[in-house]
Amino acid sequence: MELNRHSRTITQDMTLPGAQAMLYAIGLNEHDLKKAQVGIASTGFEGNSCNMHLNALATQVKQAVWDQELVGLIFNTIGVSDGMSNGTEGMRYSLVSREVIADSIETICGAQYYDALIAVVGCDKNMPGALMAMGRLNRPSIMIYGGTIAGGHWKGKELNIVSAFEALGEKLANKLSDEDYLGIIQNSCPGAGACGGMYTANTMASAIEALGMALPYSSSNPALSKEKTNECVEAAKAIHLLLEKDLKPRDIMTFDAFENALTIVMALGGSTNAVIHLIAMAKSAGVKITQEDFQRISDKTPLLADLKPSGKYLMGDLHKVGGTPAVMKYLLENKYLHGDCITVTGKTVAENLKEIPSLDFEKQNVIYPVEKAIKKTGHIQILYGNLASKGSVAKITGKEGEKFRGTARVFNGEFELVDGIRSGKIKEGDVIVIRYVGPRGAPGMPEMLKPTSLIMGAGLGKNVALITDGRFSGGTHGFVVGHITPEAFDGGLLALVEDGDWIEIDIKKHQLNLLVEEKVLAIRRSRYTAPVLKVKSGVLYKYAKQVKTAVDGCVTDED
Repeated sequence: MELNRHSRTITQDMTLPGAQAMLYAIGLNEHDLKKAQVGIASTGFEGNSCNMHLNALATQVKQAVWDQELVGLIFNTIGVSDGMSNGTEGMRYSLVSREVIADSIETICGAQYYDALIAVVGCDKNMPGALMAMGRLNRPSIMIYGGTIAGGHWKGKELNIVSAFEALGEKLANKLSDEDYLGIIQNSCPGAGACGGMYTANTMASAIEALGMALPYSSSNPALSKEKTNECVEAAKAIHLLLEKDLKPRDIMTFDAFENALTIVMALGGSTNAVIHLIAMAKSAGVKITQEDFQRISDKTPLLADLKPSGKYLMGDLHKVGGTPAVMKYLLENKYLHGDCITVTGKTVAENLKEIPSLDFEKQNVIYPVEKAIKKTGHIQILYGNLASKGSVAKITGKEGEKFRGTARVFNGEFELVDGIRSGKIKEGDVIVIRYVGPRGAPGMPEMLKPTSLIMGAGLGKNVALITDGRFSGGTHGFVVGHITPEAFDGGLLALVEDGDWIEIDIKKHQLNLLVEEKVLAIRRSRYTAPVLKVKSGVLYKYAKQVKTAVDGCVTDED
């Protein structure tokens, strides 16, 4: 069958001898020039356990693509390790990397005329970055998730990346010996793969599988497994089929498909980062998804997965009981998913799931049945109020309560808060405010994993709340509210909060309010001096000048 090809322009246009000469130079022959070309994007790099194995996977994909009588050509783009950059100034580059990944994949596929794209990705921002590029390019595409890491162990205790962050809080609170602190740090990450809980990487991989842009089991196949190797081969077969059918991302990434993605995020207890990422991914495909869609899906979707950070299990445990497809099948059977959405297999969601074994609720406790749901509605809640007139995002799993009223303890950045914890400034009943860490204020909207982990490690998790215009890691748990819009840097009310002010968070009413009289706020406004941008050049400066708000998905390619 003749495949739909963009690369024909280069390989057959006689006015492009230079391009043809270069293709011969890389080893192609005349027979190869008649084949469709598949760009294989890898975010592999040696400096991060989430991404250290991706180049090897990309090589396996390349061989499988050639076996399909296609030309497979590997190229690389960047990655940023959220686990390593959290708690440092480097975390400002994390969300920025999503845009760089999307821009660079779009750039090379557009310039090189690749007919199709397979992206091999690992850490948190890799997945949405790759999908944004796929939506923009709208050429047959598949994402391969690098897979989850195995769990670590120390003295009989199961560990994961968040264990390392929380260990510091325990150590600062004199609850952990030097030996155990070092033991936890050294054993939390035993090898390759993305962070093991339902943190952002596993959240986005699961959402993209439900969206239909990855093969079944991609999100739950462990990083170092025969299943992940087999997936590389199957992806090559699938990309050939997509080329035959001319089935493109915008055919798959429909509004109903995004509703499926939102639903799996709610059922699995996924990261709040899914809000900005799915909004941005949808925009790339010409689909409008808003915070209100998250609230609507949350209101009707039960939380079924007992997965970390708030639960007990890791993604590897979900793999053992049937993986993401088993959860999707259960949700479909209970009418939570759209079964007629087409996927990268060329089949619908319902067709993909038809032969998948059902969950056995008698033999596993990772996923609960609807009638025994951990929470009857979703954990992601969208809050408004005078502190968040355009919205904010809370992660409430049911263990934190539904209302918190306390006095503000204000910090201009997370490093001030770390000092505050060390000095004992944080007390029970406080509402911790971390501001000037939004998309423009930081710039880069860093995650507040270190502060929340320190709070948990210090034993304050059940007795304080935390609000911020920054983001949270998927590993964050507790009574937390992020993505506050407008951010403090843009003149949001968050900028006027002072120590001792009363703040109320009401989940049932979807409200986040500063309980200070307007006449007092008016005085504060008259005295307020807007801060200057913290950077003057480079990628962070460009990002601060271009980025939209969290409500808009923090995209950088629209007016």
